[in-house]
Amino acid sequence: MAFSSTPVIPKSFKYDVFMSFSGEDVRSNFIDHLYYALNHKSIYTYKDDVRIKKGKNITDELNGSIEDSKFYIIVFSTNYASSSWCLDELVKIMECHNTKEHNAFPIFYDVEPSEVRKQKGKVKKAFASLKKEEAAGKWRKAMKEAADEAGWELKKTFDGHEAKFIQKIVEEISLELRSINYIIDEKLVGMKTRIQDVVSYLGTGCNDVRIIGIKGIGGGGKTTLARAVFDQISFQFEGKSFVENVREVSNASATGLNSLQNQIVSDVLNDKVINESNVFDGKAMMKRMMSSRKILVVLDDVDNIDQLEALAGEPNWFKPGSVIIITTRDEQVLVAHGVKLIRNVDMLSVKEATCLFSRYAFGKEIPIAGYEEYSGQVVSYADGLPLTIRVLGSFLCGKDDSEWIDALDRLKTIPLKETLKQLELSYIGLEEDYKEIFLDVACILKGQRKDLVIEALESCGFHAKNGLRVLEQKSLITFYHHSDDGECVGMHNHLEEMGKNIVRRSHPDMPNKHSRLWIDAEIENILVNNMGTEVTRCIQLYTWGLEPEIVMKGLRKMKELRFLDVSTGFLDEGTRISCFQWNWIFNTFSPYLPESLRYLRWNHYPFTSLPKTFEADNLVALSMSESGISQLLEGGERKVLKKLRFLDLNYSKLRTLNLGLIPNLEALFLGGCGDLVKLNMPIECQKLKYLDLYRSKLTTLDLRLTPNLEWLDIGRCYHLVELHMPHGGLKLKYLNFTKSKLRTLDLKMALNLERLNLDECADLVELHMPSRCLHLKSIKLTMSKLRTLDIGVTPNLEYLNLENCYDFEELHMANECQKLTSLNISHSKLRSLDLLLTPNLEKLDLKECHNLVELHAPIGCLQKLVYLDLSGCLRFKSFLFRIEDDTSCSVDESLEVDPLADLHLISKSLERCPFHPDNNSPKFQFTCLYKEDRPLLTRNLEKLISVGLCACTNLEMFSESICGLQRLRKLILKSYPEVPKDIDHLECLEELVLSSTKGRHLPDSICMLKHLKSLELLSCGRLEKLPKDLGQLECLQKLRLSSTKVKRLPDTICMLKQLKSLKIISCGRLQRLPKDLGQLECLEKLRLSSTRIKRLPDSICVLKQLKSLKIISCEHLDKLPEDLGQLECLQKLTLLDTKIKYFPDSVCMLKHLESLELKPSSLREKLPVEIGQLNVSDTNPNGNGVSM
Repeated sequence: MAFSSTPVIPKSFKYDVFMSFSGEDVRSNFIDHLYYALNHKSIYTYKDDVRIKKGKNITDELNGSIEDSKFYIIVFSTNYASSSWCLDELVKIMECHNTKEHNAFPIFYDVEPSEVRKQKGKVKKAFASLKKEEAAGKWRKAMKEAADEAGWELKKTFDGHEAKFIQKIVEEISLELRSINYIIDEKLVGMKTRIQDVVSYLGTGCNDVRIIGIKGIGGGGKTTLARAVFDQISFQFEGKSFVENVREVSNASATGLNSLQNQIVSDVLNDKVINESNVFDGKAMMKRMMSSRKILVVLDDVDNIDQLEALAGEPNWFKPGSVIIITTRDEQVLVAHGVKLIRNVDMLSVKEATCLFSRYAFGKEIPIAGYEEYSGQVVSYADGLPLTIRVLGSFLCGKDDSEWIDALDRLKTIPLKETLKQLELSYIGLEEDYKEIFLDVACILKGQRKDLVIEALESCGFHAKNGLRVLEQKSLITFYHHSDDGECVGMHNHLEEMGKNIVRRSHPDMPNKHSRLWIDAEIENILVNNMGTEVTRCIQLYTWGLEPEIVMKGLRKMKELRFLDVSTGFLDEGTRISCFQWNWIFNTFSPYLPESLRYLRWNHYPFTSLPKTFEADNLVALSMSESGISQLLEGGERKVLKKLRFLDLNYSKLRTLNLGLIPNLEALFLGGCGDLVKLNMPIECQKLKYLDLYRSKLTTLDLRLTPNLEWLDIGRCYHLVELHMPHGGLKLKYLNFTKSKLRTLDLKMALNLERLNLDECADLVELHMPSRCLHLKSIKLTMSKLRTLDIGVTPNLEYLNLENCYDFEELHMANECQKLTSLNISHSKLRSLDLLLTPNLEKLDLKECHNLVELHAPIGCLQKLVYLDLSGCLRFKSFLFRIEDDTSCSVDESLEVDPLADLHLISKSLERCPFHPDNNSPKFQFTCLYKEDRPLLTRNLEKLISVGLCACTNLEMFSESICGLQRLRKLILKSYPEVPKDIDHLECLEELVLSSTKGRHLPDSICMLKHLKSLELLSCGRLEKLPKDLGQLECLQKLRLSSTKVKRLPDTICMLKQLKSLKIISCGRLQRLPKDLGQLECLEKLRLSSTRIKRLPDSICVLKQLKSLKIISCEHLDKLPEDLGQLECLQKLTLLDTKIKYFPDSVCMLKHLESLELKPSSLREKLPVEIGQLNVSDTNPNGNGVSM
């Protein structure tokens, strides 16, 4: 399919302003000054004595210029109406103005608006001098229309001060132009928030000189953002200049910088004749000429400090209020120039990228039908980079399917030339050692922990810390936080692609001569054929089926190999499931690993140890997770690994480890080592910071010789009975003791703790926390035996969970927990809770606290609460709000808690509600469980929107009580004899749930609930009949009947035009559905379960929106409608335990069917052969039937 589309582009004009005036009155003074002021603001203005060229017909050119101008300034003066020329102009101007594409602004210079409107006074006298009576009517009409427009009167503005008057006119025109110019580029996407971010950062209107840097990857939208900001705010300045391609122009010639200086001054002064001869004189000129004007300058694509010193030397060059915007790929340039305000350009989100791509490829906001998947592949490849999206969108516009497929296939192996060209500019400017660091990250180290990357690079002789910082400043890498690994090194996909392209292009057809290898097929060929060379520095190999001895043998010639990253495994030929082989031995071959290795990662390493021949003297990082290693070195050799700093043997077969042989180890990960029984620590491990022993079998652990330990995970160490913490524990930041058998834990000295996890420590009875823990953010203490907890001063605590601590009685918190957002003390023995000052609390869970009586809180401390659960707190009596430090009172008046979305109270009764919902009507729920004759629903509870009541015997009392709930949105009635007859008084009711009611029918008044959206009749075992006018529930979207005695549905149900879901479950007496069920035009889900229905009505086949049809245990149903295939939107079809024996042939027409579930399995044989053409992918996890 080929296509093309042209986006709508607003009309453009040759001139911004056309001026109409009487020359003899105002040409030499007012008009000249106004013309100069407009041009000074770069407002392109038509003035007849300047613009009319010799030889042109004056009338024709004037009419053309009027049509080609956006705004008209009409200067009415004493003799304006005496000129037929002026009046003819005016007629044409008002004709254009009335088309709505132009705007006219009258200026009343020395006449009044009424004189022009009614042609009296001076205007009458001037108008009388004309002899062309035949045109007088048109002229009078034009003058009246012009005078009726909003404009300016000189004598009433600034007391007739012309200079100020002119300035005001220019500012107004600038404002009008800004909105027009700002929407010219229809293809800009995602700019609004980014522009607002920069503009707010600038704080325009301030009295100092603001210099801001916009930093980002090449092609990432820096220039686009700077241009958009420039267009939006430029009207506020007395001069402006947008200087593009600073890097390119300044490097192109010896006079490049000087030419840019001249350009800035020329732009700002609106003077084309600026020509300083050298950079030094240019600096002096800029300082002299810029200091008296508030200006806006954008310096785009700067890459050297010399450029900034020449073009924006010092803030005192510019008048206060000026703004300088600098775009660059290199943050260090900004830092060196003293720029404090630096903003990164974020990549486009998937939604923004899809929109931008669609505008270029299809001329619309979203992909056209049939091209959604292709577009998704392009967006995924572009990874948010605007340049790539624009280039590919333009290239693919109008292409057919085969060309799209070919282009996408090509991108898998050949990078986009335009993108590489932009990105490589940053790489070219790097020092040689920084280039090597970049290539190592691109090919091997991307995604690794920052500290590990630094250690690995430094082991190779690189100045890694400085190198990584330079790469980050040049937008070639990023640092990001990973929840498990901490700070990691990241890189945009296109930069990774560029780095790999740089490595490959030197010997494109000889991969064994590449410095870095990452393509599996090439690596396997080199290893199998022993083609390795000393050129290779890095290998990354993820493969299946390659024998590990082949890998080792193939490495023998790679004497300079620094990084080796291998993941190997095998596919079981029978099951095609990945599996790994452990306990391989070295007896059958001579193992080899290059001594030059600094970084070795071999996931699923099959051998039980490292080979004895491997010296490992240079090894900095070793990662062999999920491996067969049971001892580190072959034969238990005691070799000291002095340089090893990172060791990851997670989920390996390791049994013991002697840390005395790894004296400089900083990070040790042995999580999931289920065979680990001993960890020797004969010497002080000064450098150890990270220790992961999750799920090990250690019985004792002595950490007294690890003074700098920061991160400790001994979660699920079920056998650990003895633990000695580091002396002091001052450096500890993260502790995980999940499901440990600890009874007591002393953390009094852990002053730097940030996260503490003691979940499911069922034996823990005593915990001592520091009196001040200023960095603590999260505490998890579920299912412990603690009775009390004092968390001390924790100003940064955000999360506290004491759920299911059944013996817990008392919580002591500091006076202020300003950042606490979530507090859970549910299922405890807590009697009262004083929240003190928690202004950011969003979630409070106190359910099933049977002893809870009171909740204390200062007024205003719950302003952000969105979830509060007090269900099961049967003794709860009151909310107490502290008014002053020493007094508390029960609040009768309602308390504003606007964001509250869910309040659930289960109690005997509730006489007052301390929370007052706003107009957004949060979900207040009150359930009365106590069997009283009169539930107490009084005071401001009329603003509740959800009430659940059960076992109330006095219906008259109940009806009287509930009818006052004018805003009730949801009502749950359980175990009631009958539904109140006057239920229609609940005018706002949207959800009605009737459960286990005793009545045989529903009151007809239920049909008057005009806003009801959901009706559920659950376990109403005596209910035999539904109201015949049920179809009057015009807003009903959901109807559910379960376990009723209803025999038939009223025919009026077919009038429910908004109904989306109909479920009838365990209604064993229901024998048929209404024949006009197909009139439910919005129905999406239909479920019939355990009914006596024998046939589905044929009209069901016209339900065009039906997506799910489930028929379960309807044992009398033996046939499906012949036209079932007309359900064009059906996605899920379930037929379980029916008497259906065959399928209609039309089922093959269900093109959107995704899930087909059948039982008994013999039904599958009855399916038409053509059903195999459908894309049916669902499977039945329970194995109860046949799924396709």
